[in-house]
Amino acid sequence: MKIGLTFDLRSWYLDRGYSMDETAEFDKQETVDALENSLKIMGHETEPIGNTFQLIEALAAGKRWDFVFNIAEGLYGEGRESVVPAILDQYKIPYVFSGPVIMGLSLNKHIAKLVVEAAGVPVSPGYLIADVKDSDKYKLNFPLFVKPVSEGTGKGITEKSLVNTPGELKLMVKWILKEFKQPVLVEEYLPGREFTVGITGSGIYAQAIGGMEVICLNNLPYSVEVKENYQDYCKYKPLDADIADECKSVALRAWNALEAVDAGRIDLKTDRNGRICFIEANPLAGLNPIHSDLPILSRMYGIEYQELMEIIMDAAIRRIKEQD
Repeated sequence: MKIGLTFDLRSWYLDRGYSMDETAEFDKQETVDALENSLKIMGHETEPIGNTFQLIEALAAGKRWDFVFNIAEGLYGEGRESVVPAILDQYKIPYVFSGPVIMGLSLNKHIAKLVVEAAGVPVSPGYLIADVKDSDKYKLNFPLFVKPVSEGTGKGITEKSLVNTPGELKLMVKWILKEFKQPVLVEEYLPGREFTVGITGSGIYAQAIGGMEVICLNNLPYSVEVKENYQDYCKYKPLDADIADECKSVALRAWNALEAVDAGRIDLKTDRNGRICFIEANPLAGLNPIHSDLPILSRMYGIEYQELMEIIMDAAIRRIKEQD
């Protein structure tokens, strides 16, 4: 099978003047190389396509593929992760990972929480603020956690994201509105343990392949800076036996509520009473073989990178065949 690879290569954007912040979610060449090598080991013919701009150029030139392995994050807007899947849908080219609706829904953390909560999955109370004057409009119990509604990789999260007073809340809301130009998600702070669970498949075939607890030193928030230097700031450990089943159950319920497919991660945290709550979904999880959370937690359960890629491809191919 001829498989194209869509991805956002960080160096491509940096060479064209984009900033480090704008490209924080993008991949290194080693990730693309690992994916391509894995697909070749499976016996597929591969063709690196690149980002949205390069995909459009390739399609306009008449290129087509049997399948596309898509890890392109997109550049701007709440629909940025939806762009490549939406384009491929128009050309009826099947691809790995969720479609444009699910990508957009999951990127908006507020809407994702509403969908998941409606399915009976616990979440932290919260609301959206689009104007700084609305900072004290709603009543939640302090401390609160404040972040942009549609960012990934911990962007917009700092040590000041945890606020204890109305004044601190207003300052953070003002900063996020100015810096990220999008609504602000304000939630009651979840003070307990933090977990991420890896999911493969979809619907009745969805399964939690493993999970890990994320322990940040000095209670640092799991921000983009911490994630990029996780060896210095974080410790990862497999789920403890007494909490593993509940973590996996909550994650699977959230995954299926969002109708995500093929593979990804669900992030969780415990509230004041020890109840495991949904934080956010990652239907386009990082796939760097060494540094990304999904491959890291998979290894903890004896699933090496090549096997993980084969599980993902098998799930995607089965899903596409069932749709035909």
